[in-house]
Order: sequence, then structure tokens, then C-alpha cells
Amino acid sequence: MDRKKFLKKSLLGAAGVIAGGKVAKANETKKDSTYDKLMDRVGFNHLPNKEVRTMKTVLHKANTRGHANHGWLDSHHSFSFANYYNPERMHFGVLRVLNDDIVDGGKGFNTHPHDNMEIISIPLEGDLEHKDSMGNTTVIKQGDVQAMSAGTGVFHSEYNKNSDQAVKFLQIWLFPNKKNVTPRYDQITLANQQLKNQFSQILSPNQNDEGVWIHQNAWFHMGNLEKGFETTYQVKSPGNGVYAFVLEGSVTIEGQILEKRDGFGVWDTNQLKIKADNKAKVLLMEVPMQLN
Repeated sequence: MDRKKFLKKSLLGAAGVIAGGKVAKANETKKDSTYDKLMDRVGFNHLPNKEVRTMKTVLHKANTRGHANHGWLDSHHSFSFANYYNPERMHFGVLRVLNDDIVDGGKGFNTHPHDNMEIISIPLEGDLEHKDSMGNTTVIKQGDVQAMSAGTGVFHSEYNKNSDQAVKFLQIWLFPNKKNVTPRYDQITLANQQLKNQFSQILSPNQNDEGVWIHQNAWFHMGNLEKGFETTYQVKSPGNGVYAFVLEGSVTIEGQILEKRDGFGVWDTNQLKIKADNKAKVLLMEVPMQLN
């Protein structure tokens, strides 16, 4: 089997996530390792060029994303996921999955396993009920941020809490910088005033810092920006890149105009200039461009 066919075949099984189906059994965890399947794909693209030190960018327009409609689940994939395969859209550094999901009322993802992956969920509308093998049963809603370190292995399910309305949320996966940690769960609620005309930190590698924390040298910031607002984002760690995802409105980042659901990755730079062209909501994800 040639390399291209091998990569595509492996990827199709990568997301034990599309669960309208069977409940996973405990003894399936090892062979269905989330980390191993997704790590097979790393190295394709959007890693730093060691020979050239000028700023690098990659643009992912909203209408170029992968799309899958399963009836109960309508999902757009910024990076290759499940049946969506694009060798030019595998990952951005350690950022491996960015799914923009809409789940029908009362529907959801049955219990399924993950290991050695940092999983972040950000609800945009509605209520998402989470249950896991660590004993957590919670509901996350707009304004909440949830992080789960899968580590040595965890089973979880996610369902739309309401039967009469859809739930919309971002599902984000990062490769960790440390494998086989004890699984853990974290959740915060943001106040609206925290986000007005500033980028508030919602995730970091530091347990005692603002927001949730994960096992990776990554920082996420969220901002609700008024038209005309300008700022400069300073990259926190040398060698990191920033992937901006526009949730609402439009902004210009380093001269690139971005609209709703556009993604824009920038690396080999220490800062980003950002201007809100209209009222906008933007998620900045600073991540290592090299894997440990």
C-alpha cells in the first residue's frame, strides 16, 4: 500500500467521535488510541521553516472547510477529520482538530474513548451535557470553556441537554506535551465584561493562571471587539504560532481580512496586529509549532 493510501485509510478511523452508534468497550481503548491515530498524520504541513525567518501565514476560508451532515450532527472541519481528508489541511502545529459542530435537540455523541489528547469544548449556543468515566456530570453553555486531559484514557459522552433547540459548540483537540498523565477535567465560566475590547485569557499551561489549563505550552484568548478596535497580540513563547478563528463579524490580522468562521494561522513572528472591521468575536489559539 502506498503512503498516500495508508494515510487516508488510517485517518478515516481517527475520530471515534462520530458516535450515533455503539458504546465503546473498555478493552478497545488501546487499539483505538486517539493519540496514535492522529500522530500518524503529523509532519505534513504548517510546521516552521527553519531556513526562513520571515512571518509565515496560512488562510482557511470558511467555505473551504470540510463538511459532514449526519442528520443529527452538522459539522464543519477546519482540519482533516473522520471522512474529510485533505493532505494540505492536517494540523497547525499541535492544533490537530477544530470542529464547528451543531447538534440537534436531544441528540449527541455516545460514550467513546480518548487517550493522550487535550480536548477543549467551547459552547456558542445552547446547553451541552457532559459525562465521563472520572465521575463528572456537567452542563456547559455559552460563556463556558471546558478542558479535558485524556491522558492514560477516559470515556465520555456529550449530548444536547435540550430537546427543543440545537446546541452549537467548538470541539478543539491539541496534542499534549506529556503522555500518559492522569486524566483530568476543568471548566470555567466567563463574564461578558471580561471579553469587551480585549483578548481575555481562557486557557494556558499554568494551573494557577487565568482560565482552564492543559498539558501543552498553549494559550487561548477570546475577545468581543467593537468596530474600529485595534490591538497587538504578543506571542508568549518563542517558536509558537497563532491560529485565529473568527466566530462573528470581521477583522483584519496582519493585513488579512477575515470574516465569520475564517481561520488564519501565523508563525515565525513575535506579534500580531489586529483590527476589528466590524463588531467581532475572535478566538486566538497560540500553540507550539513543533511537537515534543
